[in-house]
Amino acid sequence: MIRAYPHLEEKAKLLRSQPAQIVEPKGLLYVQQREFAVTTPKDGSVSILGSDDATTCHIVVLRHTGSGATCLTHCDGSDTEAEVSLIMSSVKSFSNTTGYGRLEVHLVGGFNDDRQLSQKLTNQLLKLNDREEKETHFPIIYGIAVNVKTAEIFPATFPEKGPDEDLRSAHVLTGATLTNIYNAKMEQLHIGPYFWRPFPHVDFWLEQDDKQILQNLSTSPLAEPPHFVSHIRSTLTFLKEHPFPSHSLFPDRKPRIYKKNEEGLWEQVCSDKI
Repeated sequence: MIRAYPHLEEKAKLLRSQPAQIVEPKGLLYVQQREFAVTTPKDGSVSILGSDDATTCHIVVLRHTGSGATCLTHCDGSDTEAEVSLIMSSVKSFSNTTGYGRLEVHLVGGFNDDRQLSQKLTNQLLKLNDREEKETHFPIIYGIAVNVKTAEIFPATFPEKGPDEDLRSAHVLTGATLTNIYNAKMEQLHIGPYFWRPFPHVDFWLEQDDKQILQNLSTSPLAEPPHFVSHIRSTLTFLKEHPFPSHSLFPDRKPRIYKKNEEGLWEQVCSDKI
């Protein structure tokens, strides 16, 4: 498969040879697992879409060359067919008035993991993001960002992954489907409203040591970034504190809405004023 498209392999080699850039929060829209966001070069608030912590997951960038409409999503294979249809229609909705252009897709993620979960998503393509140390496989690139103004894609890490990082992670851990988190026309980040039942055995999991959490709550225990366990503990603690989110987090069942302030950082706004 790869031999039939040598240019893909060359582009993959070029991408993975680049060092990961640290992307600061200004102008950034960070996309978590099972989330996606679409915007255009006209966006006055968001200039970078990004996501990381992808092991067996995949980060997909879909861009229309005519309108510049760009979507970034973090997929985990839960319902790939429906997710592809959703992000395709979302990008096309920003490109209907453009009489020219094509769709470009960029796929980053997956590696030769010991459970072979990545193969379900990318088959032979996964070897392009795989490295091996002492007979253990790791991804070369865990995260990427795309500049929606220039279409540049580059390896990236993100010091801040908010707002509402624990809330959004809790949504994933309780079985979320792929969710659009951004209204590009209003330049607003919309979180929720989300609803879940009390997480089963949350106290049991919080009592487990790091090894047990890593082995049981990760799809690739040997390849997770160092902060994986602390992130899961934080999410579980959040679920314990908010067993019924509709009551404590989403009064009147309205979303939590954020806009970029003058410093380019997310700031919560009152939904009544929107």
